[in-house]
Amino acid sequence: MRANSLALRLFLSATAWAVVILVITGIVLSTLYREAVERAFDRRLGVYLRTLVADVASPEDGSEKFPQSLGEPLFELPLSGWYWQVTRIDPGKNEVRSSRSLWDGGLPHLADAGIAAGAGGSREGYVQGPEDQKLRLVERSIDLGDEGHFLVAVAGDAAEIAEETRSFDRALIFTFITLAAVLLLTTMFQVRFGLAPLKRISDSLAAIRAGTAERLEGRFPVEIAPLARETNALIDANREIVERARTHVGNLAHALKTPLSVMVNEATSRGDDAFANKVLEQADIMRDQVARHLERARLAARTTMIGSLTDIAPVVIALARTMEKIHRDKGITIGIDAAEDARFRGERPDLEEMIGNLVDNAFKWAQSRVDIEVVRERQEAAAQREVVRIVVDDDGRGLSPSEREQVARRGRRLDETKPGSGLGLSIVVELASLYGGGLTLGTAPLGGLRVELVLPAG
Repeated sequence: MRANSLALRLFLSATAWAVVILVITGIVLSTLYREAVERAFDRRLGVYLRTLVADVASPEDGSEKFPQSLGEPLFELPLSGWYWQVTRIDPGKNEVRSSRSLWDGGLPHLADAGIAAGAGGSREGYVQGPEDQKLRLVERSIDLGDEGHFLVAVAGDAAEIAEETRSFDRALIFTFITLAAVLLLTTMFQVRFGLAPLKRISDSLAAIRAGTAERLEGRFPVEIAPLARETNALIDANREIVERARTHVGNLAHALKTPLSVMVNEATSRGDDAFANKVLEQADIMRDQVARHLERARLAARTTMIGSLTDIAPVVIALARTMEKIHRDKGITIGIDAAEDARFRGERPDLEEMIGNLVDNAFKWAQSRVDIEVVRERQEAAAQREVVRIVVDDDGRGLSPSEREQVARRGRRLDETKPGSGLGLSIVVELASLYGGGLTLGTAPLGGLRVELVLPAG
């Protein structure tokens, strides 16, 4: 999952909600369990409390109002954490009887702490006992009329409640951690499964861009089926627009070629006439301008095509063999080092035109050798963009920096004795720029000119 991706957003949002829900659920369950443990503990204390109340209300010997034992050994062990205490609260008769476990200490009164009595007349709460023990205490006051008014209290060690709650919390945390891990794995699976159709569309678009497919194929969920349908419609519309542009360019070329030819023929037939020479001069300029703009329109139409992909090595080898035959009389040796995986993201005729111009230019100026190298690399400035670098070297006289600037301009030729119109390199520059590439000139290791053509890789 990449940063700022839909998958990461869905995963993080689902994870955040899962964590929040689990934490809230854990707190609620822990609180409910603690309250349940406290109620069970209070019921246990309540049993002892009722026994004490019964003993105080109906002593066995008919005279003693304080019990001797509740039958629980913990009440006999000193500072065991389990205590009972009966206090007579009649004015002027402050009598206290307590369990042996309380030793010489005493239990505080919940009534003094402001704790109200419940429905049964009892009070429950936490108090500090002997040796700073935390106790859970239940007390109840009973009024025996002339026999006295008593406050009966029973306390138990609250550590049992805390230990019971901690044990439950540990089990709860372990269970929720396991559940959280399972939920995270399930969330990851759901995100990947749910977004799989979008990944399929992305892969299909990449295949179309690479030239291995022409349309989005397959069945898609109803939510993204319109996207696939509209994308296919857009691809079809793009192809139709390009085809119409090519047709219009061809028609325009034929429509302008005939009138220009008529003008040239008429001017030529007039002989050495100033007006005829001016017409011929302007007609040549018009022909050059028309050729230039028609070429740009044709190239622009080609570069808008989606899915064109061309292997470079076969094109380079075929052009090199052709140039060897054309310039057979010069005896030029050609060396080719072309990577097999190098592919150009564009149409074959455009690649042939660019490389053909470069190789033809190298053969014209070379003395005995031309080297062609094709490599595929990743640009440092754009780590995600791969390019192919086509390098053509010759052992001719080379060019100075000022001459390199001139030859890239349209129609500029440094040597009129060489055949050509001077448009070759400028056409390559324009065509490469339309594809997002570029052309640079330098000095070759062979001593002549080095031309480097950079194009987008497929």
